[in-house]
Amino acid sequence: MIYETKNTMCAAHLFDGWQETIVWSCLQGVMGSLSVDDLRAPRSAAVRLGDFYFLAGEPMPELVLRERDRQDFLIMVPRHPGWEQEIEGCFGSAAKKVTRYAMKKEPDAFDEEALRAFAEKTPEGYALKMIDEPLFLQCQTLAWCRDFVSQYTDFAQYEAYGLGTVLLKDGELVAGASSYSGYIGGIEIEIDTREDYRRRGLATICGARLILECLRRGLYPSCDAQNLWSVALAQKLGYHFDYAYTAYEIIGGDFR
Repeated sequence: MIYETKNTMCAAHLFDGWQETIVWSCLQGVMGSLSVDDLRAPRSAAVRLGDFYFLAGEPMPELVLRERDRQDFLIMVPRHPGWEQEIEGCFGSAAKKVTRYAMKKEPDAFDEEALRAFAEKTPEGYALKMIDEPLFLQCQTLAWCRDFVSQYTDFAQYEAYGLGTVLLKDGELVAGASSYSGYIGGIEIEIDTREDYRRRGLATICGARLILECLRRGLYPSCDAQNLWSVALAQKLGYHFDYAYTAYEIIGGDFR
């Protein structure tokens, strides 16, 4: 049997040392859900938040398969190779093995002067704004930037555990940096640019502005990179590469 529980401390030991803020968000009770194989002394556990599913403890197929019918896309992150084998065994070729990149969490590593220089490069005709309630609601309606706010039930929760900035051109959202998720003491940054406005340095401007605001508020702006382009952007903003790790992208409707 698999159980969903709000008693996150029962499985916290299975995630010890895992420097992933999405895991922290769940264990702190801020957002996300925890599934376990036993409510008192779990040997296997999974944290689910948005598109991400983190698997820890002893591998078991029931946990791997638990989320397969709940949404069309899922990123499974295994704690160790045993989970990789279980994912591949359950999904076969439907599990696309990918490499993601973790950046070091270094609160004192940012060059605020350099970040201010980036943020001040906002091109003429663009407006750089923090995400307020109207912009929050606007993000919810746009596919390309929905993840800026999609993990928050409403603007009140976003105000409490989220933060973001966007660039507008002629009143339209064209780029932004926001919190994919939040935890006590920080956020996990999501940066994106509308496809027709890419390669203009807009992501750098938004990322710099958001990091500066996080530092001003005493929050840590954690960053995880999906690809090498994202690694380069993160390094430009002051992050340092930590390690590469394996994840699996599962697309709904394509299961064995």
